[in-house]
Amino acid sequence: MLAQRSRDTAPELALRRALHGLGFRYRVDLPIPGMRRRRADVTFVKWRTAVFVQGCFWHACPQHLHVPVHNGEWWREKLEGNARRDADTDAHLVRLGWVPLRLWEHEAVDTAVGKVVEALASLGHPRAMRILGGIVPASRWAPVDALCK
Repeated sequence: MLAQRSRDTAPELALRRALHGLGFRYRVDLPIPGMRRRRADVTFVKWRTAVFVQGCFWHACPQHLHVPVHNGEWWREKLEGNARRDADTDAHLVRLGWVPLRLWEHEAVDTAVGKVVEALASLGHPRAMRILGGIVPASRWAPVDALCK
């Protein structure tokens, strides 16, 4: 398990490239406030949004869950524990007023980016609102206007 990457996975990098290409700026691998050993893959600090790109196996994706046959009981407990820890992290973030956003590695990049943009737009992020076609006051982000047309 030590050989498994905890950051900079292919799905995470694809999401980050797409968000950066749209002009979003974010923090990477930032510790969760009050939970120093848990980290968000992409964090929009000003907008209090934490994005997690989850692997289907390690986080027990309901669509792709496959518990190994050998040592099955141990693996079942391990994967259920991971899911409980994810739920605990989400509850902690919500208590702090943050928006936790969980994306699966099997989701298309465009779908994942759409979910992030919608979440940020719901919080009033000007770039996200402009991308979704919302009306925001004119600002220094004029190049994004081309994306909306």
